[in-house]
Amino acid sequence: MRAALTWRDKAEQCIYDLAFKPDGTQLIIASGNRLLVYDTSDGTLIQPLKAHKDTVYCVAYAKDGKRFASGAADKTVIIWTSKLEGILKYTHNDSIQCVSYNPVTHQLASCSSSDFGLWSPEQKSVNKHKVSNKITCCSWTNDGQYLALGMFNGVVSIRNKNGEEKVKIERPGGSLSPVWSISWNPSREEHNDILAVADWGQKLSFYQLSGKQIGKDRVLNFDPCCVSYFSKGEYILLGGSDKQVSLYTKDGVRLGTIGEQNSWVWTCKAKPDSNYVAVGSQDGTISFYQLIFSTVHGLYKDRYAYRDSMTDVIVQHLITEQKVRIKNRDLVKKIAIYKNRLAIQLPEKIQIFELYSDDSSDMRYRVKEKIAKKFECNLLVVCSEHIILCQEKRLQCLSFSGIKEREWVMESLIRYIKVIGGPPGREGLLVGLKNGQILKIFVDNPFAIVLLKQSTAVRCLDMSASRNKLAVVDENDTCLVYDINTKELLFQEPNANSVAWNTQCEDMLCFSGGGYLNIKASNFPVHQQKLQGFVVGYNGSKIFCLHVFSMTAVEVPQSAPMYQYLERKMFREAYKIACLGVTDTDWKELAMDALEGLEFETAKKAFTRVRDLQYLELISSIEERKKRGENNNDLFLADVYAYQGKFHEAAKLYKRSDHENLALDMYTDLRMFDYAKEFLGSGDPKDTKMLITKQADWAKNINEPKAAVEILLIDIARKLDKAEREPLSKCAYYFKKLLNHGYAAETYMKIGDLKALIQLYVETQQWDEAFALCEKHPEFKDDVYVPYAQWLAENDRFEEAQKAFHKAGRQTEAVKVLEQLTQNAVVESRFNDAGYYYWMLSMQCLDIAQDNEQQKTEMLQKFHHFQHLAELYHAYHFIHKCTEEPFNHYLPETLFNISRFLLHSLTKDAPLGISKVNTLFALAKQSKALGAYKLARHAYDKLQGLQIPAQFQKSIELGSLTIRSKPFHDSEELVPLCYRCSTHNPLLNNLGNVCINCRQPFVFAASSYDVLHLVEFYLEEGITDEEAVALIDLEAPRLDKKDSKWQEQMSDSVQTMRLLYKAEEIEGEDPFTAKLSFEQGGSEFVPVVVNRAILRSMSRRDVLVKRWPKPLQWQYFRSLLPDNPITMCPFCFQMFHSEDYELLVLQYDCCPYCRRKSDESS
Repeated sequence: MRAALTWRDKAEQCIYDLAFKPDGTQLIIASGNRLLVYDTSDGTLIQPLKAHKDTVYCVAYAKDGKRFASGAADKTVIIWTSKLEGILKYTHNDSIQCVSYNPVTHQLASCSSSDFGLWSPEQKSVNKHKVSNKITCCSWTNDGQYLALGMFNGVVSIRNKNGEEKVKIERPGGSLSPVWSISWNPSREEHNDILAVADWGQKLSFYQLSGKQIGKDRVLNFDPCCVSYFSKGEYILLGGSDKQVSLYTKDGVRLGTIGEQNSWVWTCKAKPDSNYVAVGSQDGTISFYQLIFSTVHGLYKDRYAYRDSMTDVIVQHLITEQKVRIKNRDLVKKIAIYKNRLAIQLPEKIQIFELYSDDSSDMRYRVKEKIAKKFECNLLVVCSEHIILCQEKRLQCLSFSGIKEREWVMESLIRYIKVIGGPPGREGLLVGLKNGQILKIFVDNPFAIVLLKQSTAVRCLDMSASRNKLAVVDENDTCLVYDINTKELLFQEPNANSVAWNTQCEDMLCFSGGGYLNIKASNFPVHQQKLQGFVVGYNGSKIFCLHVFSMTAVEVPQSAPMYQYLERKMFREAYKIACLGVTDTDWKELAMDALEGLEFETAKKAFTRVRDLQYLELISSIEERKKRGENNNDLFLADVYAYQGKFHEAAKLYKRSDHENLALDMYTDLRMFDYAKEFLGSGDPKDTKMLITKQADWAKNINEPKAAVEILLIDIARKLDKAEREPLSKCAYYFKKLLNHGYAAETYMKIGDLKALIQLYVETQQWDEAFALCEKHPEFKDDVYVPYAQWLAENDRFEEAQKAFHKAGRQTEAVKVLEQLTQNAVVESRFNDAGYYYWMLSMQCLDIAQDNEQQKTEMLQKFHHFQHLAELYHAYHFIHKCTEEPFNHYLPETLFNISRFLLHSLTKDAPLGISKVNTLFALAKQSKALGAYKLARHAYDKLQGLQIPAQFQKSIELGSLTIRSKPFHDSEELVPLCYRCSTHNPLLNNLGNVCINCRQPFVFAASSYDVLHLVEFYLEEGITDEEAVALIDLEAPRLDKKDSKWQEQMSDSVQTMRLLYKAEEIEGEDPFTAKLSFEQGGSEFVPVVVNRAILRSMSRRDVLVKRWPKPLQWQYFRSLLPDNPITMCPFCFQMFHSEDYELLVLQYDCCPYCRRKSDESS
């Protein structure tokens, strides 16, 4: 232990007391009539506090760090906050001698010459208690239950929290030995509360709470002024008239001096939870020291001895983790351990211990010898019969009786010394010097042997188990390995702070450095793993590592070095490494590698380790064959591969060693007939025949006559020529019968019978193969798609079946399937599906109309009928959902538009499944909600004449009554506008979904069902669809009217400007608009017909074209509000608001109407 001065300052007056803030950041010092607050990190004076009028004698900080208190000769106690602000003051009748905070309740005890007071923040007053004598010091127990008071008359009084005396300790010296300082041990590990008492009878004593003294009084030879414990109670600080601070153990054993001063030391305390000590003395000096506790320890193989609490030695067995404590009751200066010996140097003597027995796990030590002399040495080493003292350049060998037997003087300072074993009394020492010299010294030999000399100073040394190699760590952190016999440098590695050879393996060493553990085997690259600390030993698979003050045995798997040896095929060395400690998987790997390397001895040991009898039998049989004179290594290796399941490698080796028969036997024994045939290739036909016969025999033997026939059939089919159609057809027939369709297909392919092959694929439902064949030979389309469609229909995959019928050209069946699907969807109230199927039916009819001229008229009628039904069912799906389901996400406007659309579209006879009641009920509800009260009343009136389901009866009756209270008109916002003639149409239109003025049919959005700003127009006779689209695509630019005139008018204060156009110019702006403004005279619908000039004037983005396939005509629509985009599905030609369409496609990943994905081809 040594003390390093961190900082020092000088105050003007005597320092009587000091206190640390619990977090250790500040130091409060009582100097004169002021308090000085210092920063502990660098000794900066933060702030002086002046509030007392006379000398401050005492200061104490509360455990919670919120406040501290000071007491002075002016009879006052001041409470301060941690922010250095005074918050409270109270007085006693005499000068304040000491203050102390309760560590639990933060109650403050303040003691004067005649009384003591107890104050806590909750109390308004201070509870004071009179005492018969002057109080000099006080201290609370750890649990805050008792307060000890030290008196000037030599008495220690122990009081409870209420101030009542519980125990009185009378010291033998009485008033001649005033108690000047007391302190309770703060350790939580002690079973009893222990009070340290220092008096001016120059004694240090220890007492229990009961008043019973622990041990004897310790004589100090000076007057103690202060006693205090370290925060964990392991050490005591004492200062006084000897002008220094001394460190003692908690039992009162003096360990050393911390800092010598020029005057009496009145106060000294340890910084909380650290090794720093603050000292205050008579002359006003404040000193701040750091205590540095060095590690005192010794290691030999698996025994590690180290100092604990400065006076005890703990011996730890690193393998068994057993520990034994040897108490010395004095400062332990040096420790040395060797085999069954342990030497401990104390200040005045050296004690030598020995084990009770030779048992390697025995941990009981007894004193063998004591050398009652004081020795000065840097290093201590113990042998069986000697101790070696090292002092700088000098080595002294002493017997256990203390007689100097031998001495060696070196050329340079000794940096490292280690016992490397030997016979008792003749042990060898390895010595490393600062000048780089490395020597070997024998205890019984006066002459040192120089092993080698290097240019850099030695830091650490170790010798290999066989004494042939030497590892050195030098001052440059380099690990150097030498051959002792040749003095040759074998290799060197950087970043090393310590090194150790494996005691069980000659070629392995480990070294630590830079936070890594490095293991090196032979000349292989270093294997690294993270490890903090110093390597001090390496035994088998255990590495002993010292980190700070603790020694640990780290279990290191030796897998990495073992695999390094295996890579070089060094199996015996790998086995030695494996014996140090590897996993079972590593043992298996070693066994297999050694077996493949034909190193049978090593393989046998490894397989024995993993208890693999199968491979042990193989090795035994190979060894027997070797004894009989066999020496073909390829053959042995082939057997090994066969055992390992590497059959192809084994077969190659059998072939290479001219033992093909063994390869065939192996394959046939394993029933791998295909591999056997592959192995034979185009070899001897006899062998092939023999193999097939064997395969058939095996099938027959295992009661598989069918398999046997199959094998023979395959052989026959493959031998026959493709010209021999009849026997090959027979083979194919039997293959089919045996359900071996693969060979049947192969045979049909051989004779080129594609129809039979197609039939086979269809029968076995190998549709992909059948389709692939159809692509090459379209003439078999009917033979594949019809059965495929039937198979799909049987498996309830009707939609796919319909497509398959369509593909096969069986339109009738395709329509039939679709009609059935549609009917099922309607019956099951799946109206969305019904709408989709009707759309598909309409497209099917259109396909038939294209292909069949005779049915054209009928099919076109059906097409229009089914299209109409598809629209109705698609719209009714929303009405059904909103009436049948309690919750839905549809907007009232959407439902209102749909119910109006349906009402106008339905004729007298509604299609199957579509309910007029539901439609009218939905219309009534939504009309009422949106303010179309007239329409709602009409809907309720209509409902009265229909048969209403029981669940709606009450709601409809209530609605019919409440609607009477509403005004008899509709909201103008809901009235639909005709975009052709700009007429506002009534909500209830007798003509249906057309304008009442111009009879132009409305175009509805397929999701929201509001009227789109589109007008349908027709082409003038003689204009084809292709020409019309080409004219629209031209997009001729419009000319600016430059001859327009401004008319200006002036008045007194106003200037007016008007832009005048001629009427014909305004009309001529857009030719299409001119066509729309034509008033309808009669009741017949007159369509908008456009010529080439109008087409040319149109913009491509304003026109939507429904490009129907033949025989239908294309339909053209012009958008009158181009800024409101409309999207048309390219497959079903339904119109949507662009925003709605994008959202629906994102939601369903397809068009909601025709269910076609956008990436599909038209």
